Amino acid sequence: LTLIEAAAAGVPVVATRNGGPAEIVATLGHGPLVDPRDDGGIAEAIGALLANPARHAALAAAGRRGIGAYCWSTYATASVALYRAVAAPRLLACDIDHMLTGCADGAAAFAAWRAASPLGFVVATGRDMGAARAILRRWGLPDPDAWIVDVGTRIMLADGAGGWRECPDYARRLDAGWDRAAMVRALEPLALTPQPAETAGPHKLSFFGDAADAAAVRRALADAGVAARVIFSHGRLIDVLAPAGGKAAAIAAYAARHGWSSVRCIAAGDSGNDADMLDACGHGIVVGNAGDELAGLAPRAGLHRVRQHHAAGILEGLARLGLADPAPVPVVAPMAE
Repeated sequence: LTLIEAAAAGVPVVATRNGGPAEIVATLGHGPLVDPRDDGGIAEAIGALLANPARHAALAAAGRRGIGAYCWSTYATASVALYRAVAAPRLLACDIDHMLTGCADGAAAFAAWRAASPLGFVVATGRDMGAARAILRRWGLPDPDAWIVDVGTRIMLADGAGGWRECPDYARRLDAGWDRAAMVRALEPLALTPQPAETAGPHKLSFFGDAADAAAVRRALADAGVAARVIFSHGRLIDVLAPAGGKAAAIAAYAARHGWSSVRCIAAGDSGNDADMLDACGHGIVVGNAGDELAGLAPRAGLHRVRQHHAAGILEGLARLGLADPAPVPVVAPMAE
């Protein structure tokens, strides 16, 4: 700081050639560097400055010219830019129903954004793989880089031959602490209405029911000592997952394959089965048509509640992050899915 203050005041310096001062003087050019253990060399350098007014003036002018390199506002701006670059989002994870779908204009705008954006993209849906692919095709939406399906209990990766394969590492991870048979036994007395058989999986079982039914499921599992996650969404869907499953866990696992943390991920959702990923990712986008199930999400700097609905809301959230055109997509009447 002494060397920087001297430059700002137009005072030449004689400084140690060791450590930070060497870099500062090299940047500002306002004096010679010496060995701090060489008394004779120090004296000679000082004497040369005092005996040569022209050199003294030239070094003084150099310090004044270069001091901007150590301006606090410049330093702060550069630091913030560096932090943003280090934590720049790398992945967008979106739910499908009432998010990517629901508005034809919004879906088309999202498809155009996807074609031009380098950001990674995955879908994170409660649907099975077949249904998810069919819906994206029906709406003219692009395939993602990977599919997170069955409420975050399966990750489907490109197989390099135009198809998809399940990630075995993630499936094995979900086996830990999961007793599906015990879960089924614990819930049998509730006589719940099951969802169609194709919605079930090795790490997920799904039912129809209301919030009271979901609470009853949680109590029954707790009483039986069965570890599981119970997700209630859309006011009528109950999903019972392996305890290590869920959309947030699947996003984290996929991101880790690329060396990213969840902090570098953006999640966009509208219902209860999106709550964990909206809370866990560095940024969460809650669209304008989100259900009351997300009202309890804790406010935080990275959570963005937007005005627009469906895919237009996703783009509005991305625009806030500087990742999409800020021009709004017109809100139109939703289409049947």
